[in-house]
Amino acid sequence: MFDKIEQAGLSELHFKSDPAAQLKAIVAIHSTKLGPALGGCRCVPYPSDNDAIDDVIRLAKGMSYKAALAGVPQGGGKAVILKPDHIEDRVALYRAFGAFVDTLNGRYITAVDSGTQLSDMDEVHKETAFVSGCSSDGLDPSPVTAYGVYSGIKAALAHKRGHDNLKGVHVTLQGIGNVGWSLAEMLYQDGAKLTVADINPQPLQRCKKTFNATIVAPNNVYSTHCDIFSPCGLGGILNKKTIPLLRCEIVAGSANNQLATPNDGQLLHTLGILYAPDYVINAGGLIQVSLGQTQKSQHEIIEKTKIINKTLREIFIRSSLEDAPTNHIADQMAEALLNA
Repeated sequence: MFDKIEQAGLSELHFKSDPAAQLKAIVAIHSTKLGPALGGCRCVPYPSDNDAIDDVIRLAKGMSYKAALAGVPQGGGKAVILKPDHIEDRVALYRAFGAFVDTLNGRYITAVDSGTQLSDMDEVHKETAFVSGCSSDGLDPSPVTAYGVYSGIKAALAHKRGHDNLKGVHVTLQGIGNVGWSLAEMLYQDGAKLTVADINPQPLQRCKKTFNATIVAPNNVYSTHCDIFSPCGLGGILNKKTIPLLRCEIVAGSANNQLATPNDGQLLHTLGILYAPDYVINAGGLIQVSLGQTQKSQHEIIEKTKIINKTLREIFIRSSLEDAPTNHIADQMAEALLNA
């Protein structure tokens, strides 16, 4: 346990069990050097407690790097709730989680993530002030996350082809949740051709009807010929088995922890596939909830989110000049800011 904490440079790791509310939760705080740790709460099933611990540590570290490169006054943290097989009382579960967050006295601020929604954060907010993104504040991070990914895709396209015109560009989206849907809408409006995959058939049919998208089975998504592969679901999907299957020029999506290991970034680089580091391209949601806390306008938030395009262009140029994987370049840039 302590080896994992030290290797990740983690500051704090907190556990909470409340059997009456079915709560088993972990909060990881990676860094508070630049400000209070801000990161969403994920509620998904895990094969084991160790898998949950590994996930929350990776996510918290990614949030520190994300905040540093996004230029927001936040540290990095994350929470996971080990999802019960059947949630008996959702309100009680998130009220208990809110009470847990409150015991950390503001060192960690929570928000929505995979498996949680704004109504859950409303319940959390009844127990703690340390939450950003609920019905009362209007800080839904999904649309701004999608805008940041859209902006990042254009940066990748400009680096690879010398222009950022999306008309006729074939994008395969893996995962059509809130962010995936918003991103699909932006890409379609710019004339992109869409292929979509998801384990849930309902959003796929909506995409087919609304965006004239082609549906592909989840198992076949990696080998689909396209210009851009955009992972917008869960992480760990780019690994030594899936990367050789890719038939694309660019990987750019909203999912966290897309690389199974840092070495998988080297494999993408060796194959000539341009990878937009996940914690850089998906920082729009963090920018939304961070600046929203200080009452910045939506226009100011969108303008700040445009920094993603500029940061990625710098990463891509350095990657080319140094012949190094983009994820390594991004890590170096983030660590320089955190250690300054």
